[in-house]
Parts: sequence; structure tokens; C-alpha cells
Amino acid sequence: MKIILAPMEGVVDYAMRELLTASGHYDLCITEFVRVVDQVYRPAFFRKICPELDPELNQGGKTRAGTPVRVQLLGQHADWMAENAAVAADLGSCGVDINFGCPAKTVNRHRGGAILLQEPETLYKIVKAIREAVPGDQPVSAKMRLGYAAPDLALDCARAIESAGANMLTVHARTKIEGYKPPAHWHIIDDIRRHITIPVVANGDIWSRPDAEKCRRVSGCDDIMIGRGVLCLPNLASVIKVNAVPMLWKEVCGLLISYANFTRPSQQRGYLPSRIKQWFSYLKRQYPEAEVLFEKIKRLRQLDEMIAMIRKDR
Repeated sequence: MKIILAPMEGVVDYAMRELLTASGHYDLCITEFVRVVDQVYRPAFFRKICPELDPELNQGGKTRAGTPVRVQLLGQHADWMAENAAVAADLGSCGVDINFGCPAKTVNRHRGGAILLQEPETLYKIVKAIREAVPGDQPVSAKMRLGYAAPDLALDCARAIESAGANMLTVHARTKIEGYKPPAHWHIIDDIRRHITIPVVANGDIWSRPDAEKCRRVSGCDDIMIGRGVLCLPNLASVIKVNAVPMLWKEVCGLLISYANFTRPSQQRGYLPSRIKQWFSYLKRQYPEAEVLFEKIKRLRQLDEMIAMIRKDR
């Protein structure tokens, strides 16, 4: 079984990838998406999104724990997507991933993400162009949902992605309209998996080891992608793979402090406090202590004050 860390926009940045993969048991990380419209980004831009590509860090496109990192692109213009994919691959990204699943209204309104699931032919053109632009030894993968409003075209989309040359497909088990409302329809992933030959990765509502086992059984997929569940239980990958003991709250506090201490170039004021508060919104699902501590820090704006409060809770 392979476990992939999901590309959660606005959440899984470089620091988060470093912290979460440090405990091991991840086979791949996907970056936050790079929005492609009508330009080819410079290498410096890709290195900002994915510092693992920066030669000065000498990480070779991997986290310090050795987990490969793959740049994800989102856009609707095949040519521009292909040119940017070539840049990412040349910089050392461990393949290129394509986002056909983002449910954000702003993205969809500008013909990006899940809106394209209504156009299998467009998916084909984008994947084919990227496949032709990226060296043959570099994998091209895609992530999709079951559809926009309904799963009627799910199989057509999956077939288009496969026939265009993708090496792997991740499927989030909901439509765009469903967002993140339960349940996840893992059984539909099984139908997709049975009709294509490339590896299919199951994603959606994997919060625990039992969830992972049920998802794999129902979807028929060997491999899974986990996202929100990891933010609730930071060592979820280890819990799933080797039945590790769930991380204790004091260990989570240590992780929060480590995250706060990561330096980021061109960091905007308030970036870290807002991201830490965002993380708490997930931690509260797993840890009652998070609810109590959040009430103490939610009005704090200074990072030092926030760290001091977290230290007291360890």
C-alpha cells in the first residue's frame, strides 16, 4: 500500500510537508496547485511553491525525510499547462500532477478544477499535451472528483485521462457539488478502477485506520491519498501503515511549535498565526484539548504570544 499526502490548497505548504513526512510512511507528496492561465512561470516561482526544488536546499525534489514531492498544475489551456509542466519537470519535480478536482467557486468560475469534469475531451487535451512535454521517465498523474454535479461522466473522464497518457489517477469520492459532505462514494471509485488499467488512488473521508481499511476494501484500490484526516491526526499515515499509537496531545503541541518556527521567505505578516489557527480547526476533531487551547489563542495576533501559550499546554 502507498500513502500519498494530498495537495490541500492553503494548508500543505513546505513546512507542513516537512513536519508530516518526518515520521515516515508517506510515498509521495503533492504540492498546493500552481494556477496556470497564460504565462510560463520562472523557476523562482516554482521554487517558492516547492522549495524542495531549490538547489540551495539540496533536497533533490524530496522532503528531508526522503518523500518525493510532485508539483501540481491547475488550468484549462493545454499549451500553457504543458510549457509549465516542462519547467517543473526540468527543475526536478518528481513528476507532474494535474488538478481536475478543485471545488472552489472562484477556480471553477474561471474554468479550472472540477468544472472541467464536464468536458472529458478537454481533460484529454491537457493530459496529452503535458505527457508530450514531460520526459518519458517522469510520471504524469491527475486528480479528479466523481463529476461536477453528478457522476455520469466519471468513467468518460477517467478513460480520457488514461488514454492521454497519464500514469496514475487519484479519485476523490464525491462530486464538486457535494463538496466535502459525507458520505464518500468509494464504491464508484471501484467501478472506475475496473474499467481502466492505470493505478487508481482512492481519496475522501479517510480519518482513521478502520476508514483506510474500509476504503481500500470498497474501492478495490491498493493505494490511498489522505488529506484532512492528517490535519486531525498528524501521524495518521503511521497509524494506517504500521498500526502506530495515535500521537499524544503534548506531541502535537511540539509539532505546532516546530511549524511556527519554520522560516519562510517573503512571509506576510500574520501568515503563521492564521495558519496555526486554521490547523486547530481540524485538530479539534481528534483532540478535546485543542478546543480548550484554541479558545485561549484565537484572539492572539502575535506569533510569540501564541507559541508561549502552546508551550504552557504541553
